[in-house]
Amino acid sequence: MWKIYSKSYLKKNRASSLSILASILVASMFLSLLCSTAYNFWIYETEKIILEEGDWQGRIICDQFHADDASVIQQFANVEKTVINEALSKRDKIVVDLYFQNARNIYRDMPLISEQLGLTEDSIQYHSLLLSRYFIHDPEDETPPMLLTLYLAILMLMALSFILIIRGSFELSMKARIHQFGILSSIGATPGQIRACLLQEATVLSSAAVIPGSLSGIFISYGLIKAVNLFAADVSERHEAVFHYSPALFVCTILISVLTALVSAWIPAGKLSRMTPLEAIRNADSFLPKKRKHSRILSALFGIKGELAGNALKARRKSLRISTASLLLSFLGFSIMLAFTTLTDISTRYTYFERYQHAWDIMITLKDTELSAFHLTDELQTASRIHDAAVYQKANATTLLPEELQSNELSALGGLETVAGIQKEDNLFPVSVPIVILDDASFLNFCSQIGIAPDLNGAIVLNQIWDCINSNFRYKTYIPFVKEDHRPTMLYKNGKRVEIPVLSYTQEVPVLREEYEKNALVHFISLTMWNKMPEPICDVESDSYIRILSNEAASPASLNRLENETVQLVSGAYKAESENRIQEKRSNDHLIDGMKVILGAFCVLLATIGIANVFLYTLGFIHQRKREFARYLSIGLSPQEMRTMLCIEAFTIAGKPLLITFPLTVLFVQFAVTASYLDPMEFWSNAPILPILIFAASIALFVALAYYIGGKRLLQCNLNETLQNDTLV
Repeated sequence: MWKIYSKSYLKKNRASSLSILASILVASMFLSLLCSTAYNFWIYETEKIILEEGDWQGRIICDQFHADDASVIQQFANVEKTVINEALSKRDKIVVDLYFQNARNIYRDMPLISEQLGLTEDSIQYHSLLLSRYFIHDPEDETPPMLLTLYLAILMLMALSFILIIRGSFELSMKARIHQFGILSSIGATPGQIRACLLQEATVLSSAAVIPGSLSGIFISYGLIKAVNLFAADVSERHEAVFHYSPALFVCTILISVLTALVSAWIPAGKLSRMTPLEAIRNADSFLPKKRKHSRILSALFGIKGELAGNALKARRKSLRISTASLLLSFLGFSIMLAFTTLTDISTRYTYFERYQHAWDIMITLKDTELSAFHLTDELQTASRIHDAAVYQKANATTLLPEELQSNELSALGGLETVAGIQKEDNLFPVSVPIVILDDASFLNFCSQIGIAPDLNGAIVLNQIWDCINSNFRYKTYIPFVKEDHRPTMLYKNGKRVEIPVLSYTQEVPVLREEYEKNALVHFISLTMWNKMPEPICDVESDSYIRILSNEAASPASLNRLENETVQLVSGAYKAESENRIQEKRSNDHLIDGMKVILGAFCVLLATIGIANVFLYTLGFIHQRKREFARYLSIGLSPQEMRTMLCIEAFTIAGKPLLITFPLTVLFVQFAVTASYLDPMEFWSNAPILPILIFAASIALFVALAYYIGGKRLLQCNLNETLQNDTLV
């Protein structure tokens, strides 16, 4: 009997069935999209870690490693294989990579292995980052990576959001049938039978929508991966993302979607089944607005029609709660996202691309190469397309600066304690000394640049420190760091010290693409001087760098040719990675555009949820509001006035999020511009006003369309017969 009733209702009320189908389809599509995207993100992160750091799981570092030691390790049943890492092993240090059959027992087995080999626990390492991607964590770690927990939390929040959306669809359909179920209950139908009937309908509808929705989500996720690859195609050192999927993930997605739909139906079904027959029969007017609700603003703007529209919206505020929140969050997120990316673009352009546009055309990183081991400097300097080439390496050391050597300007501001926050130790200030080691030709050019006699046996000191008291980080002003008395700089490390002669002090820097520490005493030295220094006194970076300026007008084609020729020159003997100034700008623009697209798509998703809820709400007009509008007609309101009333409702639903968002966005922009010390006119001249207005207009257009469809169907009904028409189905 109930199957026949449910089947008959679904056939005769296709509009409400379609609204439920649409909501389940959208929910399952977004849940599938989330699951698929999270799965591919996990795969990509794992691949990236393996490519950059290797796929080893455990590692042993020892002075020596023999065949007997390998046999001891292989006695552990969980050990799959051991591999000596030739790249990291040296004469006095052997690195052995271990692989396990069940990596989940690695934190138990590795200490036992080290004990059997007679090693301390300091001799073992875990590939914690890779293991965490497989959700394997150190049991003693109080703050393990929570990637899985984050994924599950996001999935639960999304499922909860869609439960509320689908529940709204079921609630609209079920509330329209309260009177019918009251009659059925009065003739013997039990609450369980009514609830089972409604869940039966939900199962039929969800089975028809979940699979197409899940497949749509997979397809969109595939397109998203392709879009990310497209936007990030020019990013150096990035491996391409490949779309992955698995049958287990599909089954999991289907189960989550079906469970979401059933829970969505269970909530209103349980509430409806608990109503007594008398309550259900008398609840026919539950959607009529209550007299105690008033809307002063709409009433003042639109008169009686505004009052009626405001009352109607307040009476249905629970049904529209999701729409209001989704539209508000989507528009606010979209506006702030565009404002943030615009500020980021302006900041990056000023502080990087425009600041260094004359300092480099091509940058080449020589991986694991010391400057003294590079022998192609002359070839670079004489290449036909190269105007200037500088080869350099960076190191860092520490000096102890007496208080009396601080410059008068620095002392007047309170000294290093006030300006840089450096505390005295035994009347001396420990100051960082970054060292830039230039090839001899570049160092001599720098000497000529600052107007001193060429000399390779000493250092040029960048004698400046940021005056953070009288300037901000956006527009920095500098003062002298030390008194220019040409004293040698004494470097200290682990009780050792070395003296560097000072050739000159300067406020200029060589033509390099480098950002120097703001509270450090930077030294520039030649390769000849560096070779005379004892190596342990400094912490030396493993890579060297080549800065190249082209002798041609900078264009994408010319810089690409120069980059290819230079890489071809050095890559035969050295491992090199290159950057192209124009290509770097394009890559940055593509990444910002990609971020806009992805975040914008998320905002569109939120807006879609809100608009879908508005459509579901308006599709329920016929069942919910026929009595309401029939009474309006009976008291003299014309159809045109009722259309005006619906327009006011649409205007309120679409306008409320926009009116709230605009001042919040302006406040965010004002705060961000102030915090970044940017000239406000710099932002407003680049402000993304047009995209924001288009997004706002799109929201208003779709809300108006939903009300147009719902209102048209409502006003086409015979409202004169409504008050006396109570059909069962």
